[in-house]
Amino acid sequence: MIGWLDGDGEAIRFTGRSLSRAELRRLVASVAEQFDRSQGPVLAHDADPVAQLVTVLAALEAKRAVVVADPAQAAPVVSSLPPGTELVLMTSGSSGNARPVARTLASWTASFEPFTGLTGRTEARRSRRDARAEPPVVAITGPLHVSMQLFAALHALWSGAVLVDDIAGAHLVHATPTTLDRLVSAGHRPRRVVVAGSALPPSALASARAAGIAVTEYYGAAELSFVAAVDHSRGDAEDSGALLPFPGVEVDVRAGELWARSPYLSLGYAGVDGPYRRDAHGFATVGDRADAAPNGSLVVRGRGDSAVTVSGTTVLAEDVEATLAQLAGVRAAAVIAVPHALHGQVPVAVLELAASADLAHIITAARSRLTAPEFPRRWYAIEALPRTTSGKVARGALGVALAAGSLDEDRFGRA
Repeated sequence: MIGWLDGDGEAIRFTGRSLSRAELRRLVASVAEQFDRSQGPVLAHDADPVAQLVTVLAALEAKRAVVVADPAQAAPVVSSLPPGTELVLMTSGSSGNARPVARTLASWTASFEPFTGLTGRTEARRSRRDARAEPPVVAITGPLHVSMQLFAALHALWSGAVLVDDIAGAHLVHATPTTLDRLVSAGHRPRRVVVAGSALPPSALASARAAGIAVTEYYGAAELSFVAAVDHSRGDAEDSGALLPFPGVEVDVRAGELWARSPYLSLGYAGVDGPYRRDAHGFATVGDRADAAPNGSLVVRGRGDSAVTVSGTTVLAEDVEATLAQLAGVRAAAVIAVPHALHGQVPVAVLELAASADLAHIITAARSRLTAPEFPRRWYAIEALPRTTSGKVARGALGVALAAGSLDEDRFGRA
């Protein structure tokens, strides 16, 4: 682990604090020595991101399993670690229940080389040993307890990049689609943005391209790691929204459900149940829906648990959200299933709107673009959609609010 930190030069720049690779090596070695004298999983629950990162690196160096958790929440109680566990990370909790996912470090490091190729950073591994080379600057835009951000941080250190938490001046930025849209609007122009966490709207991709930003998009899950990806600057996939299997991943779409087999899969959950399933042939799924094309590309439709069943017709919330998000005045959209006496379930739309939004026009425009089962039966406007720390819409929180009636004052229409 400390071997990743060889070479000279700057390693990290977080919250105004800078550490060289040598300083980070010494700090990690010192903390790892303390962990050598104790037993059991290490908890990386620090509010200071530098301290949290050092804890993770030191635990891995000391061959101790490390549980990486949100410092804003109570420390999780994690038991029954699967054999071989080295890292435990919590799922996003977008449905309301965060689960501890156990994995080996190798399940991440095995993807470092192919991931580097997808981000156009083939020179990065050399830069940490060559003082004459200017290392790339890589920015993360979320907390380290989020799996996509921690992966990005470890990959950056492994590759010899300078890891920062400020996108100004960064060459490469890891972001959600919402963050990509905001950084483009704010005038930031990194060379490339790596996007994950939710589907990338065509409008956000078009804005980034117009700004001269290369975009790599990938789909994965905390339980599965990488499944599919595309470098939009190369036109790897012909269809909008289509991704190609990530190098080393075999995919199988079974009755619309996406399964994957790869060296990147997790060991499963630590002491809890959840949607992750693995068959006898090594394929695993979390219930996400997808369409497969004859050319091998995939269009990921969303989580099966976010689907709305309207009189026996399955409506994927992500499809409706993508349509609504393209309407003028809609900044973001969430579609939630609510019980209905006649239809079983119906979709409800909760929108984050621009100040100039024309509500009547939005409903009219949506009616012409959505099928009858897809069309939301109730509409709400709120100042900002609740999100998890990973940037995903907190569907569980919205479902609770709808059931409690706490969004009623924000309701602006009924279909």
